[in-house]
Amino acid sequence: MKIEEVKSTSKTQRIASHSHIKGLGLDEAGLAKPVAAGLVGQEKAREAAGIIVELIKSRKMAGRAVLLAGPPGTGKTALALAVAHELGPKVPFCPMVGSEVYSTEVKKTEVLMENFRRAIGLRIKETKEVYEGEVIELTPHETENPTGAGYGKTVSHVVIGLKTAKGTKQLKLDPSIYESLVKEKVEIGDVIYIEANSGAVKRQGRCDVFATEFDLEAEEYVPLPKGDVHKKKEVIQDVTLHDLDVANARPHGGQDVLSIMGQLMKPKKTEITDKLRREINKVVNKYIDQGIAELVPGVLFIDEVHMLDIECFTYLHRALESSLSPIVVFATNRGRCLIRGTNDIISPHGMPLDLLDRVMIIRTFPYLKQEMIQILRIRAQTEGIHCDDESLEYLGEIGSQTTLRYAVQLLTPSDLLSRINGHEKIQKSDAEEINKLFYDAKSSAKILAAQNDKYMK
Repeated sequence: MKIEEVKSTSKTQRIASHSHIKGLGLDEAGLAKPVAAGLVGQEKAREAAGIIVELIKSRKMAGRAVLLAGPPGTGKTALALAVAHELGPKVPFCPMVGSEVYSTEVKKTEVLMENFRRAIGLRIKETKEVYEGEVIELTPHETENPTGAGYGKTVSHVVIGLKTAKGTKQLKLDPSIYESLVKEKVEIGDVIYIEANSGAVKRQGRCDVFATEFDLEAEEYVPLPKGDVHKKKEVIQDVTLHDLDVANARPHGGQDVLSIMGQLMKPKKTEITDKLRREINKVVNKYIDQGIAELVPGVLFIDEVHMLDIECFTYLHRALESSLSPIVVFATNRGRCLIRGTNDIISPHGMPLDLLDRVMIIRTFPYLKQEMIQILRIRAQTEGIHCDDESLEYLGEIGSQTTLRYAVQLLTPSDLLSRINGHEKIQKSDAEEINKLFYDAKSSAKILAAQNDKYMK
């Protein structure tokens, strides 16, 4: 008799370089804990970032900028991601890299403006007439196809039964709503709501009565709705200004061949005009004045900001002064260097002095050996790697002599070698062997300098 274990069908999450970051790791007083939420050390930078988060939450930070400056591998990107975690999923966070603006299809300023608009959220509150409840019946009724025999049957209407804590109701719905039900994968036992005016269907989750049943897929369970099936409900929708731009920029052409061909022939990326954006801004401001919507300034994170050129920096000035502007967080690992797009202007961090005047600068400093060991331990836990203390001490020593990034990269190959050698944990000998096989940037540069004549110029 063959017995097999049923493997979970839940997706395994890919571990990225900053998967271990869960927040800023601050206490109630806003002071940084030495090791918390995946972050180690950099206490002053984390406390400064905590103040920025509070300013963003109290909506007193719009149109300002912050610069994270420090050597490579000191946790600038990690700090920006920690800020995103602290703000929560409802606040837009749009990360980009300075070199993204150089596209052959779209102007540099357009790429910047697009990302600015992605980082500004709009929370729209609407009171809608809805039918809400747990699906207890779902019966599509079919009739003969009106085109004639041999064409099969079509759905004429669908009967759906909805149940709440107060009672049940049976509804007869249009076939177009049946298509929405199929698209949302609605089945008996799901909690849904149907908008009375538009017929839009939203599946909220599985009713918590079924929470005990054996289910391989992780389901989101929701309680049985209270009140009547037919009710008025306040629906809150979160969109970004870029979503509104895109929705209004798409041509709503007809169904004729010319319209369809025209849409196919259009380039993949089309620019959204300033005129359209101004019109959308007018509508948005009208909604805000009426109290229908509220603006949620998010965070635009521009990494490697020294890659932007003088035109982009000039444009950033104007964009930061706009009434609809997000909080901009820059990050750079450069010291004094040439501003891109100029021939002779050397400036701190490769940014013009007038823009540097606008930003609040948060500095990050190189990690100490003990802090590197802590980070390596957290990374090993995240990746499911077991190390003994001696090997972590050795990798920490390598990190202090070379870079933290190089030491972190040695973890996975060392784990692979330790398994081949039949060890349960990474031992110092495994890490030493791997370190002999690979070179860090400094060692490689020394070899290049020593054997310069053997390489092609």
